[in-house]
Amino acid sequence: MEKAPPSKRPRYDAAFRAEALRLASESRSTLAAARALNIDAKRIYAWQKAAQPPLPADPTEAAEVRALRAANKRLAQELEILKKAIASACFKRRLSHPPTP
Repeated sequence: MEKAPPSKRPRYDAAFRAEALRLASESRSTLAAARALNIDAKRIYAWQKAAQPPLPADPTEAAEVRALRAANKRLAQELEILKKAIASACFKRRLSHPPTP
């Protein structure tokens, strides 16, 4: 009896997947997180899709959930932009007004 050759595709445990999803959500993009972890971005996208709760069976509710998810994503992006703008403004303000001893 011959044994089947071992799979060349690496297997990732649940802890690694959770860490990859956390990094992807906190990083500037999923692609950047994939590069940092040295894995294919498609794999992280698949894990993100699998981690989402399923859509409701009712088409109107499903459409509403999709719209809410899109709005949530857009608002999260706007929040990140505003945080960066505030940080940049504070940094520029410190440079233009050095503290006096």
